[in-house]
Amino acid sequence: MKTIRSYVGGAWVEAAGKAQTLVNPATEEPVAEVAAGPNDWARAVAHARTRGGEALRALTFAERGQLVKALSKVVHAHRDELIALAIANGGNTRGDAKFDIDGAAGTLAAYGETGIALGKVKFLVDGDATQLTRSVRFVGQHIALPRHGVAVHINAFNFPAWGMMEKAAVALLAGMPVITKPATSTALVAHRMMELVVESKILPDGALSFIAGGVGDLLAHLEGQDVLAFTGSSDTGRMLRSQQNVVGSSVRVNIEADSLNAAVLGRDLARDSEGYSLFVADVLRDMTQKTGQKCTAIRRVLVPQSMLDGVREDLAERLGAIKVGDPSREDVGMGPVATRKQLDDVRAGLARLREEADSIFGGDGSVEAVGVPKGKGFFLSPVLLQVRDGKTARHVHEHEVFGPVSSIIPYSGDAADAVAIVARGGGGLVSSIYSDDRAFLGEMAFGLAPYHGRLFLGSSKLAGHAVGPGTVLPQLVHGGPGRAGGGEELGSLRGLAFYLQRTAIAGDKPIIEALFRPHTSDDDAG
Repeated sequence: MKTIRSYVGGAWVEAAGKAQTLVNPATEEPVAEVAAGPNDWARAVAHARTRGGEALRALTFAERGQLVKALSKVVHAHRDELIALAIANGGNTRGDAKFDIDGAAGTLAAYGETGIALGKVKFLVDGDATQLTRSVRFVGQHIALPRHGVAVHINAFNFPAWGMMEKAAVALLAGMPVITKPATSTALVAHRMMELVVESKILPDGALSFIAGGVGDLLAHLEGQDVLAFTGSSDTGRMLRSQQNVVGSSVRVNIEADSLNAAVLGRDLARDSEGYSLFVADVLRDMTQKTGQKCTAIRRVLVPQSMLDGVREDLAERLGAIKVGDPSREDVGMGPVATRKQLDDVRAGLARLREEADSIFGGDGSVEAVGVPKGKGFFLSPVLLQVRDGKTARHVHEHEVFGPVSSIIPYSGDAADAVAIVARGGGGLVSSIYSDDRAFLGEMAFGLAPYHGRLFLGSSKLAGHAVGPGTVLPQLVHGGPGRAGGGEELGSLRGLAFYLQRTAIAGDKPIIEALFRPHTSDDDAG
C-alpha cells in the first residue's frame, strides 16, 4: 500500500508514529497510509526559510515565473494519473477530478505568465514617486519586496490539487518558500503532485516542502516574516489566528472559511429565456459538482414568489436525472462525499435545515448508490429544500451544509428585499444575480458588493460565454468578508501583496529614481 510521507529539509522523511489509513469513499477500501509528520519542525522551517528563501529571492520575477510555468507543464503531463487518484481517494467523478487537476495546472500557468510579464526585476514599484515637501528633491516611493520568511499553507480536503497549487503559485512567484499541508483524508493527489515536483528538479532546494499527517508544533516556529494561509472551517480558522506566537509575532494570516453563497433570480427572466436556463444550469452544477463540496457552491437560491412553481419543477426534474454511485462509472453524475465524518456532518446539517424547510427533492438524502456494494460508501442524494418563511428562518443563513444541499428562499422580486436576505449570510465568497434588467443588476451589485469577495452577473447574453460562479479564476480575487474568513488571495498581481513587504522610501529624488525606477534588463535589475 502506498505510504504518504513528508518532504522536508530536502528529503522524504517518515517519523515514528501510528499511520492513518485513507480509503476510497465509494467502496471504503484502503488506498494509502499517511505517515506521521517530521519530528524536527524547527529544522523543517529553518531549511525552507534559509535555503529555499535565499534561492528564490536571488531570482527575478521572470525567472520565478518560468519555474511556476514549468510546474504547470508537469501537472498537465501527468493529468490522467492524477485524475485516477482523485477518483480513487476523493470520490470524484472524472469531470470533477478534471476540474481540480486542470484548475491547478491553469492557475500555475496563469501565474507563470504573470511573472514573465513582470520582467527581470526583483522588486515591484508601487505607484509613482511623490513630492513630499515644497522641495522637488524630497520625494517618497513605495516598493514591494519578498518577505524573508516561509509561507505555511494549510489546505482543505475538497481540492487537493487546485488548493495546493493556487497558493504555491502565488507564493513562489513572490519569492517566498512554501510549506504545504494538505488535508489528510484526500492527500493522495497532493502527495503524488509533490513527488512529481521533486522528480522534476524544477524548484530550488527548500522552495517547496510537504507535510503529511498533523502539523505538530509547526506553527510555534513561525515568526514575524512568515505568513500563514488556511482554507477550511471558520472554527479552525479562529484557532489558527489565536495561536500565541501568531498573535505575538504578528504573523500574517489569510483565512478562507465558510460561505453561504447565494443565487438570485430576477423576476424579469421568462422561463424560456437564456438567462433563466443559465440560472438553472448553474444551480444544478453547484449542487452536484464535487458532490457539493465546494466553498463557492450555491447554498441559498432566492426566487421571486411568482416564479416558485416553475423553478421547483425545473430543478427537481434536472436533479432527478443525476445518477449517484461509483464515480469511476461514466454514467454516474455524482459520487460520494469525501469521508464518513463528512457524511455525518452533512446529515446533521440537513436535519437542522429541515426544521425550517420542506424537501422539494431528495428527502433526507437517502439514496441507493449504483455500482457499489450495498451499504458501502459515503453517499447521499442531492437535496433541494424550500424555506417555509424566509423572514424568520435562521439556519439557512447561519449554517453551511458542505454537501449537495441547497435551499430555495422566496422573495418579493424587489432588489432591496433580495439584498437584505443575502446579507443575512454574514459575508460570502461569491454570489450570483441572474437578470436582463440592468437597473436590477446594478442595485443588486452595489448592494451585495460590501458582503462578498466576488459577484457574478448572469444574463441572457452571457449564456454560453461564462464558466459560472463556482469557478475560482486566477485573474480575480478569491476570498470574502465576515463568515468567509476576511481573506483575499489570487487576483493576478493582487495576490502577491500577501507575500511581499510594501515599504515607503523617502529621500533625494535622483537617488530614489536611480535605485527604484522600473528595471527591464539584466544589468540594471533591482
